[in-house]
Amino acid sequence: MGPVRFTVEVLRQWPNMFSNNHLMNHQTGLEKITSRQNPWYKNLREWTHSYGVHKEKQLLWLEGDHLCEAARLKDFAFLTVLLREDAPQTLVDSWLGKAEKVVLVTVALMTGLSALNSPPMMSAIVRLPNMPVFKPNISTVVLDQLQDPGNAGSILRSAAAFGFKQVVTTEKTVGLWTHKVVRSSMGAHFGLSLIEGIDIDLFRSSQLHLVLTSSHQGDFLHQLAGNQKLPSPIAWIFGHEGQGHSKKWLELECQTVRIEQSGGEESLNVAAAAAICLHASSTQFA
Repeated sequence: MGPVRFTVEVLRQWPNMFSNNHLMNHQTGLEKITSRQNPWYKNLREWTHSYGVHKEKQLLWLEGDHLCEAARLKDFAFLTVLLREDAPQTLVDSWLGKAEKVVLVTVALMTGLSALNSPPMMSAIVRLPNMPVFKPNISTVVLDQLQDPGNAGSILRSAAAFGFKQVVTTEKTVGLWTHKVVRSSMGAHFGLSLIEGIDIDLFRSSQLHLVLTSSHQGDFLHQLAGNQKLPSPIAWIFGHEGQGHSKKWLELECQTVRIEQSGGEESLNVAAAAAICLHASSTQFA
């Protein structure tokens, strides 16, 4: 089945694809699938490999017990939980009753669903939250046209670690709910308010102090932090890995900040720079 047929035929089956109970064992609350030819499994495999997220239907594919547990702790709704048939009984028991559908699959079938090097002990389909409303008065992390999912996920981890609650993206930024971003964030998504595709003009009327990061110009971060002069509430703006920030920010009143690099390198990786900047904010306003 090609991508076009999948888009038309498989998505037409939602939500039936995730509420099929014909294999239910009513004594245990479990279903078991052992065949690659199972229609439900084949549809699921096509979706996880092609998309893994469906924003219109607010569905997200998670792999691994760490991500699943992180989502559960933040009260995400679980539609389907898939467990390997060799999963510890304690893991199986902990998920019974926590999802609309709990399915045991063989190791081979879990391998067929997974993008990881080795098949996880569990995976799940969860309900994405509604996109939150932008709050113009709380410190914010802005990803401006970032393309690398690893960088985006790492910045989300830093944002969560250093107490930032709101992360927004501008147009042309990598999707925050895509496979690689979710995996690299290690569960940080579930404690953050994530707003995608925001218009830069929205910041004109916000109460945020806009701070652009730069490699070669602006105030030195360590001097601002040392003198307790980092503004608050702040919007840290991290630009495209190669091209930097959108020129539209220059139409707004922004402060430019750089990180001193005594080793003489041209620039820092954007995720590393973000971690340094967000840590500086968190320590100043702790």
